Formats: sequence, structure tokens, C-alpha cells
Amino acid sequence: MTKPIVWIHGDCLSPYNPVLQKYPGAPAIWVWDEALIEEWQLSLKRIAFIYECLLELPVVIRRGDVGQEILAFAQENDANLVVTANSPNPRFGDICNQIEGSIGVEVLEVEPFFEYDGYIDLKRFSRYWKVAQNYVFESGKNF
Repeated sequence: MTKPIVWIHGDCLSPYNPVLQKYPGAPAIWVWDEALIEEWQLSLKRIAFIYECLLELPVVIRRGDVGQEILAFAQENDANLVVTANSPNPRFGDICNQIEGSIGVEVLEVEPFFEYDGYIDLKRFSRYWKVAQNYVFESGKNF
């Protein structure tokens, strides 16, 4: 029998996250990645925005090493599977590889906001949006 936990990360903070839709009621975790916050020099304003998004989600919030915290949370909940949404962030793959040594990982695809093949600097939303807006407004997407 599969007993999953859900890992929520910064690339899918929506209450319509496909993982939350597929596994409603499964214990969910968010981990503040201190190394990433330092590396990307996230502003207090960005951290507050993320926190406000998290308040709309059924998650336990922790901080520290993401992989270690996810594994500890899985153990606390007697889980045998970690389910998460895909991410373009290279750190995501590293964390999944770290986790997979101890527990199964299921990665669900997310419908992309827009189709794009090139490089986008994900450290700042404004840099992302500068590229995205050209594709989003061309496509006629409604928000």
C-alpha cells in the first residue's frame, strides 16, 4: 500500500498544485532552503510573499537541508513515497536524487505557464516575467 507525503517547493505554490489535487489529505511539507536563500540572496519581500502563499496551503513548514527534512518528515509519517511537482531548477534534481536513495519519489508534471526553450534567470521574478509576458500576452491566456 502506498503511503505518500507531498513535497511542496517554490516552483508550484498553488493550491491547484497537481500533487495536492492527486493526493488530497496526504501530509505535505515545505522546507525553507537556507542555502538557496543565501545563494540567491532572496529579499525579505520575496520571503514574505512565499510565506503568504504557504498560508493558503495545507503544509508543515520547516527549514534546513531540504532532502534531510523531507526524509525526516516521511519517516515521521510512516510514508513510503514522496510526491512532488516537476521543476526546472537544477537543485530540484539534486534533491530528488538525494531522497531516492532512501524512499520512492513520484514527480508529477505541471502544465507550463508558457512554452519556452531558452534560458530564464529564475533568481528574480522580474527577470522571469520580462521573458514570460511576451509569450503569455501573445497567447491570449486569461488570468
